[in-house]
Amino acid sequence: MGRVFVLGAGLAGLVAAERLSAEGREVVLIEATPKAGGRCRSYRDERLGRTIDNGNHLVLSCNTAVLDWARRIGGDWALTMGQADFPFIDLAADRRWRVELPPGPFGALSARARPPGVALGALAADMARLITSGPRRTVAEVSRSDTLRDLFWDPMCRAILNEPPETGSAALLRAAIMRSFARGSRSAQPVFAPDGLGPALIDPALRLLGRRGIVPRYREPVSTLSGRSRLEVIKTTQDRIDIGEGDVAILAVPVRQAASLLPHLQFPPPGRTILNAHFLCPDNGLPPLLGVVGGATHWLFRRGDVVSVTVSAEEASSLSSLPRYEALSLLWADVARAIASYGGTVPPAMPASRLLREKAATFDQSPAGAALRPPSRTAWPNLFLAGDFVRTGLPATLEGAVQSGLRAAGHVLRTP
Repeated sequence: MGRVFVLGAGLAGLVAAERLSAEGREVVLIEATPKAGGRCRSYRDERLGRTIDNGNHLVLSCNTAVLDWARRIGGDWALTMGQADFPFIDLAADRRWRVELPPGPFGALSARARPPGVALGALAADMARLITSGPRRTVAEVSRSDTLRDLFWDPMCRAILNEPPETGSAALLRAAIMRSFARGSRSAQPVFAPDGLGPALIDPALRLLGRRGIVPRYREPVSTLSGRSRLEVIKTTQDRIDIGEGDVAILAVPVRQAASLLPHLQFPPPGRTILNAHFLCPDNGLPPLLGVVGGATHWLFRRGDVVSVTVSAEEASSLSSLPRYEALSLLWADVARAIASYGGTVPPAMPASRLLREKAATFDQSPAGAALRPPSRTAWPNLFLAGDFVRTGLPATLEGAVQSGLRAAGHVLRTP
């Protein structure tokens, strides 16, 4: 058996490297940046004096690949399971409600699971259109109710697809909803990482790989991949690697880099920006997860005394192109109102904060973008793709990333 070169130490690359090394394969792990984990890493922010995640990710109990991964590497101790009970606040209407999913496949249609003012018939009709929608339809095209679109489809579409309903793929949203909320509470329990996603999903994997003698080669971007009928040469900024007859490679880099390295393949364009802001707020009184409508904010994540804000598809929001301080001020106004609504202590001025804009946080998850997702196999029999942009049938989620890493590793193990 030859060597396996895993190019990229994000979640998909780490999953592939662990699976292959567990089977006794010699793995060489190469990463362009100074740290592993990609969009799933955690780090200590000196301005806040706290550990924060590079991005906010919602994991649900139906995400069995992610949960199995955490157990496999010994990171499951850092995860906690909540109830399928999702609080929302409408800042414009000054009201709160909860989406409480009961057990069973029709629980998502129950009165407790519907937003205020949404009739059973309206939600059932929209769900039927979603289930039967073709690959070219957007989420906006399945909804006939403005109330339902504002209070249900828009938050769901932005959270899952990083797209507004007008551009988000109905087929991709259906894939996520049918695995989670449509199956009832047992499939839609939120999974929290109180100490950060890194300690649960990344750091234990690096320790496990280290015990197997695999240490990522950091700060070594891949510059070219070349060959005729097979991959023959990998060039990085530091090295030239000749690929022997028994060697294989997995390309597990973001979609923009994958497209530049393999220009002969079709890839979806890079997607939209996700904005994350973090505020240091002791005694905030907020729930761990809060959906927000009627403001600039889309979702709030509370971890201890840090309140993290997510604005998905920033280009389609009121924050687009705003300078850092102006964006933080608008978001802080939303956070302060939410804290006051929940009886927490609102600081007299905006507290220590951090704003992060992640450009092209996902691939383009419009119907046109989704149609361009490549399979894991490439025209070169010794090169496979991994990443949430690969054709998994799922949106760009942690679950899709893990599944793609497992799929690529499976192809390698079956390669003669």
